Amino acid sequence: MLTLRSMLQQVCQFFRGMAIKVTKRMYRSSAVFMTGAAVITVVAFTSAGFGSGGRNALTAFAETPASKDVAEEEHVEDEETVAKANVQITLTEARIQAQQLAGNRLVKQVIEKQELEKDSLAQIKLINTQIAMDNEAKRQAEEAAKAAEEERKAVEEAARKAEEEKAANSTSVSQDDYQVLLKIVQAEAGVCDDKGKILVANVILNRIKSGKFPDTVRGVVYSPSQFSPVSNGSINTVKVTENTQGCVDRALSGEDYSDGALYFMNRRGSRSGAIRWFDSRLTYLFQHGNHEFFK
Repeated sequence: MLTLRSMLQQVCQFFRGMAIKVTKRMYRSSAVFMTGAAVITVVAFTSAGFGSGGRNALTAFAETPASKDVAEEEHVEDEETVAKANVQITLTEARIQAQQLAGNRLVKQVIEKQELEKDSLAQIKLINTQIAMDNEAKRQAEEAAKAAEEERKAVEEAARKAEEEKAANSTSVSQDDYQVLLKIVQAEAGVCDDKGKILVANVILNRIKSGKFPDTVRGVVYSPSQFSPVSNGSINTVKVTENTQGCVDRALSGEDYSDGALYFMNRRGSRSGAIRWFDSRLTYLFQHGNHEFFK
């Protein structure tokens, strides 16, 4: 009897040691195996002549420790499960925090990149605007310079043509004719402005070129009944001014405002017969100062 009990205890201790290292499922399988082995052993000894008291004691001894061990193992396994769950939760929380941190960092980087791109676009727009303004200013400056150059050329061309016209209309006279021209202009237009003096000189020179009058200044001026200063002798007493000389020189160089006039008259100082002749026989052109011009 003692030997059988010792054997059963050893078997139970063996399976108990194994149960600590296995999972719940394996533990249950081992318990079933152990229980089955115990039952077989009891049946074997029962059939060999053991009493009912021994059989009942053996069955109770085999079942009671197994139930206690299963409860302890389940408690240990529950603690391990809870611990594993806590570890899993901790890892999950850490992973979430790491993801949130990485996400926040990524969002910050994206925002910084967008701000940088925005600043870059603003700088590019500002540069393009400045370039456009510079190009427009350059274009306007070039157009202004071109217009100024064209105007300068036009002025030069006009001046050149005027000089050519003056050269074409210029008249060369002898020194005697020059002195006569100075005196008649001074006598007829000494109180007139520059244009009035030049007009009187133009009329004298136009007569020389017309072919209807003598071809010298003296011949034109001293023709009978043509100029009152010659008739009354005032031509011989006048003092020629520098202004008059300058106006005569301008007329000789080709400055002409006469429109081809061959006659002039001061209506307030002329005889009525001369006035009627001018009005009836000549073509009126214009008036400057007190002189009316005809041809």
